[in-house]
Amino acid sequence: MSTTTHKLAVPIQAHGGQLTELTLRRPTPQEVRNIKVFPYVLGEDSRPVAETEAASKYIAVCAGIPPSSVNQLDLFDLNTLAWMVIGFFLTPATKAPDSEAPSS
Repeated sequence: MSTTTHKLAVPIQAHGGQLTELTLRRPTPQEVRNIKVFPYVLGEDSRPVAETEAASKYIAVCAGIPPSSVNQLDLFDLNTLAWMVIGFFLTPATKAPDSEAPSS
């Protein structure tokens, strides 16, 4: 499963400790169905526009932190993490070497 790590500009508290970085994993289809919305919409020019509330829910789920910890994020970190989450939706997952289709 693909992950990406972001060093926080401002540390936050989660699970009784201080975090200086967050590692996000790719959300699962079931998690997307549970959240019920993508973390972005398409603007008039067909470019993604972040949906902050939805992206925040994905940050909590994909980083394994409580929503209250997402509320502590510096705006720079929130923006960066939101776009990292959106990136999972805009690029395909990396295939494992054994999952490639056999050549004919």
